[in-house]
Amino acid sequence: MPPDLTTRIAAPSDEVIAEAARLLRSGELVAFPTETVYGLGGDATNGEAVAKIFAAKERPQFNPLIVHVPDVEACKELAEWHDTAEQLAAKFWPGPLTLVLPRRQESPVSLLASAGLDTIAVRVPRHPLAQTLLQAVGLPIAAPSANRSGMVSPTTAQHVLDSLGGRVRLILDGGPCEVGLESTVIDLSTDSPTLLRPGGVSLENLREILGKIEIAGPETPLKSPGMTERHYAPGIPLRINVTNPSPDETVVAFGPHAPSGSRNLSPSGDLAEAAANLFAVLRKLDRPENKAIAVMPIPERGLGVAINDRLRRAAFRPK
Repeated sequence: MPPDLTTRIAAPSDEVIAEAARLLRSGELVAFPTETVYGLGGDATNGEAVAKIFAAKERPQFNPLIVHVPDVEACKELAEWHDTAEQLAAKFWPGPLTLVLPRRQESPVSLLASAGLDTIAVRVPRHPLAQTLLQAVGLPIAAPSANRSGMVSPTTAQHVLDSLGGRVRLILDGGPCEVGLESTVIDLSTDSPTLLRPGGVSLENLREILGKIEIAGPETPLKSPGMTERHYAPGIPLRINVTNPSPDETVVAFGPHAPSGSRNLSPSGDLAEAAANLFAVLRKLDRPENKAIAVMPIPERGLGVAINDRLRRAAFRPK
């Protein structure tokens, strides 16, 4: 998609929300904040609108999109519901958890949004602006991260403009995102729950309800975003788990013992703070004056699992 639209950033108001709803109902794209990252929204029931999302992001069409709805009742119109989904929704919705469920035969969502699969990925976001928009538009909204495919995800309205300016008509500015990395995706369409993507809800919290959880491997079908080997990537080389950076690498640190001149995701060692800062820091460093990025080790626990997942995909280089 050539960047030929006039893109406007607007603070939320009744008039702006009404305009955004009109644009979405007419098949246009609107970017909006969730508690995780900013989403590039389009009417999930309109195949042409969904195609615009793929075109704007330059995204492979085998990669399904997450459909956002305001509440559980709206989700039940799209997906086959069951007791396990009910338990997870009661605990974590609205919030940063996406459920992959069997698609209802009469679901109005475009098959393009789920890449032709017989499953659908759904989420109820908790961000008040996202909720207001979903209520106003009255439609399920497909909304992957509002950035060019494979690049660093956006956590502010300016990030969206930098990546998708000229490709989306309106960006709703709800300030920085609270969580700062994408939702956890759990597949409930198989015999055993399977973690497809770690994110804003930790594996430990999910296990409190689900018990044993399978972890997606290389052969797992692509039922959600964020499962390709290279994803969330800056344009310059990135190394992870670095304890001895080279002189030409800009260091991303974690914790109180950061090297001088580094960018610290959380000086206090708070994983929630690090998650919220991750994409913004990578964006700031993805500049021509920086040769490469070296990221110090991040603990592999809680939100650290999701942070390291993003970093591994960002660092991946095809052989």
